[in-house]
Amino acid sequence: MKIRYLESVDSTQLYLKKLILDKRVTPPYSVVANFQTAGVGSRENSWIGMEGNLFFSFALSLDTLPKDLKLESASIYYAYLLQESLSELNSKVWLKWPNDFYLDDKKIGGMITNVVNGVLVCGVGLNMHNNPQNFAKLDIDISKDKILKRYIDKIDKNTQWKQVFSKYKLEFYKSKEFSTHNKSSKILLKDATLEDDGSITSDGERIYSLR
Repeated sequence: MKIRYLESVDSTQLYLKKLILDKRVTPPYSVVANFQTAGVGSRENSWIGMEGNLFFSFALSLDTLPKDLKLESASIYYAYLLQESLSELNSKVWLKWPNDFYLDDKKIGGMITNVVNGVLVCGVGLNMHNNPQNFAKLDIDISKDKILKRYIDKIDKNTQWKQVFSKYKLEFYKSKEFSTHNKSSKILLKDATLEDDGSITSDGERIYSLR
């Protein structure tokens, strides 16, 4: 995977999506920035960018994704690969369904996924060195390069969804103390059932995680 390094950008995801739309790059391709001025969070919220944190987006062709991966659950798949990478480096980070990175009860980052012209674009924001009020930062002192190398190696392995999901579902109970949103509705995860394709069922409704 080719990596483009930037000192500052509005959003690595918006930047990469434009490169894809303009057909200036072809996947697999990624963008890393040291500072982000207009990061995008869940439900089109902003993600506060503080210098030195991890701002990273990558693009993959849909036809290269694991064959058993349901596109709507791509955020779980690629977020869990990052969580696993961090855990192997002795972090206690965990993944709240479907795309938020937590330490204990505080968020330290998240992942956003979009599809553009047959390309999956995933954007990651992770508080490594600095954190806004009410958020936390990574609990290990490690370089971005070391995290990215391990993470990209995992992406390149293209492990089957069922192998990744079998590990994630063992940790889903941690999400039960929190809530998530579906459109304008708040969903208590303690009442949700995790399905084998990564969706959850709540009050008889099937909810997927693509966001």
